[in-house]
Amino acid sequence: MGATGLPPAVVRRAVRTVLRAERAGRAAMSVTFLSTQRMRALNRRAFRRDRATDVIAFGMRHAGQVVGDVYVCPSVGARGAARIGIPVRTELLRLVVHGTLHVLGHDHPAGSRRMRSGMWRRQERYLRTLTGEGRR
Repeated sequence: MGATGLPPAVVRRAVRTVLRAERAGRAAMSVTFLSTQRMRALNRRAFRRDRATDVIAFGMRHAGQVVGDVYVCPSVGARGAARIGIPVRTELLRLVVHGTLHVLGHDHPAGSRRMRSGMWRRQERYLRTLTGEGRR
């Protein structure tokens, strides 16, 4: 088990669950866990937002397959989990699923409408499949 509290096999299972259910076909994906400082630097470089965030994802189609990178910040995820009273492991899995959906081209509105979006409902369905929890 890594510093994230998520064994690599659990991360792979989460990504594969989403890719299969979304019928993504061939895919090359990476999931990287970053410190708060590295996530802040990535967010600043990619989006000009000078703060750490919980997840950032980049995706594209190349040579007939999905290619994507998901970056998760466990410390930001842990703060989010504490705020809503759920296990950190559940929130980190949610972030992996969320990032994978972004790689596949799904998006959601900002603000309060985010949690009512189709992407959010899809994410929570996958999270329930993976954990049996998934309420937020």
